[in-house]
Amino acid sequence: MAHTILATTTASISELKRNPMATVAAGEGLPVAILNRNEPTFYCVPASAYEALLERLENLELNALVDARLAAGDAPVKVSLGDL
Repeated sequence: MAHTILATTTASISELKRNPMATVAAGEGLPVAILNRNEPTFYCVPASAYEALLERLENLELNALVDARLAAGDAPVKVSLGDL
């Protein structure tokens, strides 16, 4: 069965066990697809990439909330950065 690999760098589970930090470093800041019998099992994601992913997800959720409130007729409120 064919699988889509969503990373430019791959490593086997054996390579990951042998040297985990070298496997992470091989991705140069991007996720590394960990393969088991040539099938992607999981993605090894550096902390900085994971944090960026969660930040982006949070921003998308907040934007959806704002869009929903504006669509419901709630009036926008102007706030200056100094008020925060």
